[in-house]
Amino acid sequence: MGLRVCKPTPAGVTKFNKALTGNGYTGTVVSEKCYHRQLQQPQKVPLYGHISLDHSRNIYSTAIMSVHVKARCKIYPRTKDVERFKVPDDKVPWDVDFPEYSPIDFTSETVKKQPVWADPVDPNDVPAFNCIQENPKVDRNSFEGEVQCVNGYPRNPRGRTGVTSRGSLGRWGPNHAADPIVTRWKRDKDNEKVLGADGKPILQFVAVQRRDCGEWALPGGMVDPGENRTATLIREFGEEAMNSLEASPEEKICIKAELETFFKGGDAIYEGYVDDPRNTDNCWMETKAINFHDEKGSGLGAFNLHAGDDAADVQWMDISSTLSLYASHIDFIKATVELRLWWEKFKVNKVMID
Repeated sequence: MGLRVCKPTPAGVTKFNKALTGNGYTGTVVSEKCYHRQLQQPQKVPLYGHISLDHSRNIYSTAIMSVHVKARCKIYPRTKDVERFKVPDDKVPWDVDFPEYSPIDFTSETVKKQPVWADPVDPNDVPAFNCIQENPKVDRNSFEGEVQCVNGYPRNPRGRTGVTSRGSLGRWGPNHAADPIVTRWKRDKDNEKVLGADGKPILQFVAVQRRDCGEWALPGGMVDPGENRTATLIREFGEEAMNSLEASPEEKICIKAELETFFKGGDAIYEGYVDDPRNTDNCWMETKAINFHDEKGSGLGAFNLHAGDDAADVQWMDISSTLSLYASHIDFIKATVELRLWWEKFKVNKVMID
């Protein structure tokens, strides 16, 4: 594993290098514009990160799945008999010959009704990909690189899924979401951090139970047309974890103000493809997962959670090795744990690139 610092200032690199080497890490600079340090330390602390030029936060990104798995689940979500064409691991990449590949074509009845959030039936009627579409304003770009189309149909950048068309997703190509990872340290009645069997503090995060499948997940959701991701994070967390939809007008104002304050800054853990069971060969989920950590537990960590909207339940959940979550959410949580425990152990101040 390594840690990459892209296009930093010399002062920022010097400060960052001192912070690392001062805590037992070694590495070398491999290029002038992109510094790649192979981090080596006596105890195994896997960390892969990306620190951006954003003045408000550092961006940490883990190496998420290379071959999607949940996007090849046998039965398509919310159906009983829509079975995917089986795709072996070695046949997932598009550049691997698979002449017998015969995926099922499926679009849910909900999407067929063409709700306001759905694209035209024919992807060739989508104005363009690899751009920000206007009227309505929709992000047609992909974190995975340029969207490739075959006969006008966008092609899943991670490979075959066994299903074509839109499934239950509304947009051809990337469907963008935002996922807030809200964390705090578990504390006892004396407000002291609770330690696990390994002697490390236990990290908790806000988890919601999805109504559609019963799985636990992060309280995120789709980015609406014209909406920025911060607004999506605030809206979705408020609706799913604080039940803002059923709050009084006065309560809604308070909830929004509290979340706007808490959701300033944050550490972007991941941006890219999501191994989501709704994905098809022609449309897929992408997200930006951002960690908002309540170090002292006196901010959002002190609030009572109340499930709402698409969430059947909500709770502060302990993070453990047995945790199982929806889609790629477990990968985001693992990355968050690595980040939080790493900074907690070495007490290194975050490097802010000027």
